[in-house]
Amino acid sequence: MTIKNPTLIADIEKIEYNAKVITTLCQHYNIQVAAVTKGVCAEPEIAEAMLRGGCTMLADSRLENLQLLREQHFDVDHLLLRLPMISEIDEVVRLADISLNSEIATIKALNSAAQKQQTTHRIILMIDVGDLREGIWPETIHKILPEILQCEYIIFEGIGCNLGCYGGVIPSPENMGLLLQQKLMIETSYPISVNLVSGGTSTALQLVASGKMPKGINHFRVGEAILLGRNPVDRSPFPGTCQDAFIIQGEIIECQWKPSVPLGQIGQDAFGHLPVFEDRGIRLRAILALGRQDIAVNGLTPCDPKIQILGASSDHLLIDITETHHRYQVGSTISFFPNYAAVLAASTSRYIRKICINS
Repeated sequence: MTIKNPTLIADIEKIEYNAKVITTLCQHYNIQVAAVTKGVCAEPEIAEAMLRGGCTMLADSRLENLQLLREQHFDVDHLLLRLPMISEIDEVVRLADISLNSEIATIKALNSAAQKQQTTHRIILMIDVGDLREGIWPETIHKILPEILQCEYIIFEGIGCNLGCYGGVIPSPENMGLLLQQKLMIETSYPISVNLVSGGTSTALQLVASGKMPKGINHFRVGEAILLGRNPVDRSPFPGTCQDAFIIQGEIIECQWKPSVPLGQIGQDAFGHLPVFEDRGIRLRAILALGRQDIAVNGLTPCDPKIQILGASSDHLLIDITETHHRYQVGSTISFFPNYAAVLAASTSRYIRKICINS
């Protein structure tokens, strides 16, 4: 089969396998896993593979992606990860079974929308345990909970936190313990049960694997560890998983021997950076029809270790192929292992073709 480039290739079997590794670990500690699909724009085949691998819920940050997942008729709960916008509140109730929340004004708007649609909406109240992204400060929980309980069409499903995505704070027994303290306080102070304690994302899995996750955390929102088999804390391989479920391919459109340093006075490049070059003499350079408009260049690692990425403009990726043993030429395909940022950008770009395969 001839594949038109550039292309993002996803190996469905490896993604399902990674999901099984992660969910098996979590099930041992009574933790259910929501499959985070935002990194692949909710590609249905990938979402289905994550569910086959043992995930019990689908989670995404964008309503457009939840709409796509809804159209597949997956028989699981759909979770909206990003705090809802007031301007899209009706769609939130229609498309998401559960949403993460931290603002009472938004929760009241959800209540009104649910009443209008003659349904209920479940929420997870986010608590900031130190990363300084979304979540109420723990000391303010007594101010917001009584108002939530007055919302007739809102079901209080549980509490959650986010760590690592903004402040880089690593999950620990201490900050997970702080979340569990809020659960205990809520259940002793109010006539409600905290069914879900969502202890974070892929960053928390290492704490589970080490056996140090406090008992009572029962829900995770996992994307990168399943898709790429890596621990987001340091991008190290997560034990037992595959790191090559995704490949990005680009095609050579020029292949010529040229100097390694430009001729003339150097100014800023197209993205406002002042480039610096090392004089390595005459080198065999190739240009790929792939650029910063398509992918996160810094997130690419050539599958051929002898290839060096030189840089990129919006439409062109420049590589040095002098040292490789392969005879690349115009029309040849070059493959790269992408990191999470590169998968996310490629999935979002309408200029990148997406193909799912079974290895």
